Amino acid sequence: MISNQILQNTLDGMTNIAHVELCVTDMEGRLVVSTMKEKRNFENAVLDFVHSSAESQEVQNCQFFKIFDEQQLEYVLIVSGANENAYLVGKMAAFQLQSLLVAYKERFDKDNFIKNLLLDNLLLVDIYSRAKKLHMQIDLKRVVLIVETASGKDSNTIDLVRECQGVNGSREIVTAVDENNVVIVKELPEENAEKDVDKVAHAIVSFLTKEGLKDVKVAYGTFVGEIKEVSRSYKEAKMALDVGKIFFAEKDVIPYNELGIGRLIYQLPIPLCKMFIQEIFDGRNPEEFDEETLTTIQKFFENSLNVSETSRQLFIHRNTLVYRLDKLQKSTNLDLRVFEDAITFKIALMVVEYMKYMENQNY
Repeated sequence: MISNQILQNTLDGMTNIAHVELCVTDMEGRLVVSTMKEKRNFENAVLDFVHSSAESQEVQNCQFFKIFDEQQLEYVLIVSGANENAYLVGKMAAFQLQSLLVAYKERFDKDNFIKNLLLDNLLLVDIYSRAKKLHMQIDLKRVVLIVETASGKDSNTIDLVRECQGVNGSREIVTAVDENNVVIVKELPEENAEKDVDKVAHAIVSFLTKEGLKDVKVAYGTFVGEIKEVSRSYKEAKMALDVGKIFFAEKDVIPYNELGIGRLIYQLPIPLCKMFIQEIFDGRNPEEFDEETLTTIQKFFENSLNVSETSRQLFIHRNTLVYRLDKLQKSTNLDLRVFEDAITFKIALMVVEYMKYMENQNY
């Protein structure tokens, strides 16, 4: 069903061009939208027209036209005037509305198909048959992007994403499969289009931020070559979004193929994580370290275990940094100056972040 706003815009456009007043009613004669300045009651005339076999008719000094969705009557278009000009304008307006019905129906069907495709709700044979029916190319390269904002998913967010993408119905499909995020299934017909996806993701973040949306993040999966594999790219994008929140909070664009070790940790069962932390820290929570120690550890890792550069950036003497590292070694039995111990400690900190995130998700 076409929205009333689209119907009103269409009629306004026709009136401005042809200088003829129009209105649209439902099958019971109730007014839907109108450009007529003077209120007129067409209810009885519409009911008689609906039950007649005529597809167009002159009634009450107006031209009446039936608007069908396939074989089902959806609207009655009424054009003010009984002359030939009013009839021609009415025929053109009826054709325009008929085309809009077809376009919106196809868009609705495509949206439902994509949602079921993303959620793995279709058999393989159904995927191919429905894609063919909707004129969607099967073996075209595609990628799924997920857009998340602080305000979640609402009609305004979806409209803004469509506006940003310049969606024309063939290159991108913008939809939503849950209450939080907007999903973009992007087609990549050109050879080197993969390189542009990261630019597209950053452009979405920039555009939505300028429009006043907060905490905008975009994650995307890997590129797939067949339509049946689109759900895999969607699952990858979902994982990238979660992993990004845990380990890359400062990033607003998170590609699945750049998650690194975070992807592995995200797939670990929580009981195994607890056993690992117990083994490394002997029951002590790394979050119990004081702020000074945590800052020292973070800077030390940022500077690739370089004592001199870390002490310089922390504005402390080299010996003070060594003292802090020695103190940490005594409490954890891990010397961060030793590569193997540094890796173990870094992974342990990431596991703690993962466990904390999962605990918050469960509440």
